[in-house]
Amino acid sequence: MSGLEIERKFLVHKSKDWKKAAFSSSRIQQGYFSAKHTVRVRVRDEKAYLTIKGASLDGGLSRYEFEKEISLEEARRLLELCEPGKIDKRRYLVNYEGHLFEIDEFYGDNEGLVMAEAELKDANETLNLPEFIGMEVTGDSRFYNSHLRVHPFKLWRDALPKEYR
Repeated sequence: MSGLEIERKFLVHKSKDWKKAAFSSSRIQQGYFSAKHTVRVRVRDEKAYLTIKGASLDGGLSRYEFEKEISLEEARRLLELCEPGKIDKRRYLVNYEGHLFEIDEFYGDNEGLVMAEAELKDANETLNLPEFIGMEVTGDSRFYNSHLRVHPFKLWRDALPKEYR
C-alpha cells in the first residue's frame, strides 16, 4: 500500500468500556530504524510489514506512506537491526458510523496509554466519534509511535488528565 495517509488521533477514556465494541484484535510489535523519515518494521500476529512514512505538511493530519508486506523471517531479522525501544501493543478494531477506529492499548514502558486512530478519505471529512473517544492528539508528536519508543509514556504520563493515564 502506498499513498497519502489522512488520519486523526485521539486518547481513549479509561472509564469507558470500549473493548466490548471491538470486533477484532491483534498483537503488534514494531521497531524503528534511524532515518530522516519514519522507517519501521512491524509484526502483526502472523504477518509482517516494512513501512516508510514521510513528513506531514499539515500539522500531522496527513503524510505519504509506503507499506509493503514482507516475510516473518525478514521481519524478525530486521527487528534485530532496529534502534532500541520497541513498541508493543494490542490493536482493537471498532466500526462506528462508517469509520474504522483502530484502538491501541500499549504494553511495556508505554503501559497505560490507549489511543484511537481513524483514517479519512479527505481531510475535511466529517468524523462522528464514539462516546469512549476523548481528547484529540492529531499532530502531537508525543503520541507518535516513533516518539514513544524514545520517550515512553511512563516518563510523562502525569502530564495528562487522570482519565487518560
